[in-house]
Amino acid sequence: MSKLLNIIFFVFVTAGAYSQDTITANFPSLANQQVTLTGFEGFSTYTIDKNKANEQGIFTLSFAAKDFGMAYLAAEDEKAFIVILAPGENLVLEGEALAFPQTVTIVSGMQNRLFEQYAGEHPRREQALSAWDYLERIYEMDSLFVNHNDARDAINAEKQRIKQEDEAYLAGLDPETYVSWFLPVRKLVSSVSTIAQYRTSEIPGAIAAFRNMDYTDPRLYKSGLLRETTEAHFWLIENSGRSLDSVFIEMNVSIDHMIDNLVSDEKKFNEITQYLFNLLEQRSLFGASEYLALKILNEVTCNVDDNFANQLESYRAMKVGNIAPNIVFEGDVFQNGQTITSPASLSEVDADYIVVIFGSSWCPMCPQELSAIKRVYDKWQKHGVEVVYVSLDEDRSDFLNSTAAYPFISFSDYKGWETQSAKDYHVFATPTLFLLDQNREILLRPHSVRQVDAWVDWFLVEGNR
Repeated sequence: MSKLLNIIFFVFVTAGAYSQDTITANFPSLANQQVTLTGFEGFSTYTIDKNKANEQGIFTLSFAAKDFGMAYLAAEDEKAFIVILAPGENLVLEGEALAFPQTVTIVSGMQNRLFEQYAGEHPRREQALSAWDYLERIYEMDSLFVNHNDARDAINAEKQRIKQEDEAYLAGLDPETYVSWFLPVRKLVSSVSTIAQYRTSEIPGAIAAFRNMDYTDPRLYKSGLLRETTEAHFWLIENSGRSLDSVFIEMNVSIDHMIDNLVSDEKKFNEITQYLFNLLEQRSLFGASEYLALKILNEVTCNVDDNFANQLESYRAMKVGNIAPNIVFEGDVFQNGQTITSPASLSEVDADYIVVIFGSSWCPMCPQELSAIKRVYDKWQKHGVEVVYVSLDEDRSDFLNSTAAYPFISFSDYKGWETQSAKDYHVFATPTLFLLDQNREILLRPHSVRQVDAWVDWFLVEGNR
């Protein structure tokens, strides 16, 4: 009997997992075109289904329960039309073109109707609020209007009415539906720019809302908002009007919240923290990226992907203030196109400051960065800065062809990523730069030659005037 029950349960679960819901649509302009239904999975997208519309422009696409959440329809020559995939809710559409939502009618699909209604009303409420905000500032700051209390009170009352109307719509949604979760998150993300510029009093509440989000929630993963949510969260902190030190403090608090939330899901922990780390690096928010790197490395409940861990380890081993390992100049060593035997190591370089740069002939950005160094090298040398280029080339001719004309020290042992100094410095990408003082203390982990040159101008050129 128990075996029979298990079989029945298995058949029931399997059938539920693979049962199909549909999107049926009639768009005469799409006759004989292929239409694709695309879903979201974290930071990525995937194809759920595709089908060719018939000669009348009618097509049907299928989706399963596992595809729940946001998705988009796209024809061969059109922009996307956003839809909600809700199990048990077969969606029926008709219209002129997917590219123009105003021409699309949702014949059947309750959650999509609610989404469409809010998508049309909320932006108009936001425009009205912005207008009232502008008037309110005039009635508060302009001496011509500042004494008109009745008008100011009326403005404030209308603002409150608009906000309450918006909140009432969201509160009235069935909490069991996907749309009831999605719309408030979409509202938070889309309002960030307006809050930062015009409604600064709302900044603390918005940051708190981001911190309280569950980044392991499958609904977020299927929303297409994971990238935007992560970016908007830290953009708002960066543009909140705080000092840079305060910005980093606030970012570190947000990082703590995210790490504490993500440790329950190792896959999402790796995916989201890696995206955030790269985002902070791209925005040159190195104080926050270093804090995140150390936070991840110290987290013992999740295993970090090996490549990512090596990338992060460079922050722990090679952080500002540490002493950089010595580098022995092995293999071919050149300067001004000539072979040199002295200095034989980094510790023997006679300079107040040393820029160490790891690169290669196959690195797309390295030729630009090395040429940039060549242009400013005389100025750098004049102010006590020497350059050591460590090539990760494995072919001697590639190294010689790419470095012969450089006036600074260049060397390669032709071991590629197995070069000892690349391992010692935890290099995971090229170009990678370090600025050291004469004792090899790491002063800066610059991300471009331009950043080093700005440092030289600020601390050495201007400092000597």
